[in-house]
Amino acid sequence: MFALVSLDKIELPAGSLVRLPATWLDYQTLSRQRGDNSQPKIKYHNGEVLLMSPLPKHGRDAHLIANIIITLLDYLGREYEAFTPVTMELPETSGIEPDYSFYIDHWPAIAGKARIDWVNDPPPDLVLEIDVTSYSNVDDYLPYQVPEIWLYRQKNLYIYWLENQEYIPRHQSQYFPDFNLENLVSFCGEIADNRNSSMAIRQLKQHLEDFYSISTNFSRLQRLSWQPSKSRTKLT
Repeated sequence: MFALVSLDKIELPAGSLVRLPATWLDYQTLSRQRGDNSQPKIKYHNGEVLLMSPLPKHGRDAHLIANIIITLLDYLGREYEAFTPVTMELPETSGIEPDYSFYIDHWPAIAGKARIDWVNDPPPDLVLEIDVTSYSNVDDYLPYQVPEIWLYRQKNLYIYWLENQEYIPRHQSQYFPDFNLENLVSFCGEIADNRNSSMAIRQLKQHLEDFYSISTNFSRLQRLSWQPSKSRTKLT
């Protein structure tokens, strides 16, 4: 199957990437062609449209890592909102579709909204991009000022923080500072490859439960073994 992209029709084989010069109006027309379908993914930036038809692996990896994020948020007792698919747009400037977006600190600002106003509402606190076809570029999120981006590429997780108007690579997440996420995602990805995604998430939950149990028991032992020091007053 050959790629066919026009203002009247879009046909892309799975795994293909097409880059075209385009206006904002062209981008809107192509986006409307999909109707309720979220494929192909379309983004607009600097007078250019990129279209990408994801492979099945793209969706599986997105689902797996999003579930890792959700599992960690639940473990920490954090409230949040998660969206997929979602189209972020700034008229005449940018249009982009992250694989998942999470509101963690700012979920109350968009709770219950049918639509998000990308000009006036806060951006997601964290977005997830799966990059199988070199489609993703973290700088595409600069116009939206997204605080943190997770980019999953070739079985590796890359984390970026927004600092001084640029995205800086980091080894930790500001939302999960106590977790080695690179190792954690690699661990879950290996289980998903050898078995399936559901087993990977089950194993992650079990590890978190075991860690919580050990931490709780250790704290209990500390409390039981702790004795207040007795102050002695020397009489003269």
